[in-house]
Amino acid sequence: MLVGPETWDDAGVYRLSPRLALVQTVDFLTPVVNDPQDYGRIAAANALSDVYAMGGTPISALSIVCFPEGGDLEILRLMLRGGAETLRRAGVALLGGHSVRDREIKFGFAVTGEVHPKRVITNAGAKRGDLLVLTKPLGIGILATALKRRLLPKATLAAATRQMTTLNAAAAKAMQAERATAATDISGFGLLGHALNIARASKKTIRIWSRSVPLLPGVLEFAASGVTPAGLHANAAYLASETRYDDAVPQPLRAALADPQTSGGLLIAVPPSRVKPLLARLTRARIRASVVGEVLARGAAPIEVAA
Repeated sequence: MLVGPETWDDAGVYRLSPRLALVQTVDFLTPVVNDPQDYGRIAAANALSDVYAMGGTPISALSIVCFPEGGDLEILRLMLRGGAETLRRAGVALLGGHSVRDREIKFGFAVTGEVHPKRVITNAGAKRGDLLVLTKPLGIGILATALKRRLLPKATLAAATRQMTTLNAAAAKAMQAERATAATDISGFGLLGHALNIARASKKTIRIWSRSVPLLPGVLEFAASGVTPAGLHANAAYLASETRYDDAVPQPLRAALADPQTSGGLLIAVPPSRVKPLLARLTRARIRASVVGEVLARGAAPIEVAA
């Protein structure tokens, strides 16, 4: 085992030979949009992201489905179709899967990828002086809550869906080319929660430049009006003793930084000399990435949030 649970990484890595290691992960989720085919696409992109975050290439997947007895099988068919479409787009073979009866719909995949044992990118490699690049805006959890409350404009839903169905494959390829020192994908623990995993594993302090963090449209407005998911509050409570905020960071922005994401972007630690080439590669791949923070020597708090 090259990577296990002790570094809080996105996936496990098991070496098979001097030149080949397996990357393995599992992820499934309840619906975050109303369209079942889009939900399937999102579930697949979300599961594949863990392999990309480790510097790996996903190669095969097994589906995991929970579906109500007596439910509309057309919904199930569209979910499966959406997931299969995304796997094909990623060049991943769907080998089979398993389903169970459940009152609540859940869908996702166990994914296997491959990586060279010396090219694994983990949470534990961040170096003092590294800069942090984020490849997708935040706010999916807040917008999903607005959707449930029937408050979300159609254009914003379309933008959020587009983002969640976008694979992190191109971002992963760019970070591999520019020799990233550490990386994670941003999912249920939010930006700060996943940054905390890097800080702990690397024994460093992560400083987030809050005003530089990109957000999806409407996120701050919804957060200010209390349209926030339960997961956000759980994340914020967990982070409270680990995070030091500048007083000038407003509450809605603090909420967005702890917002749980679905199929979020990659947070990439890279030496300053490699930031410009990395951003250039991401731009060529039509990824609007942002530099959102820096890696410091270990301080009093593992996470600092600057205004």
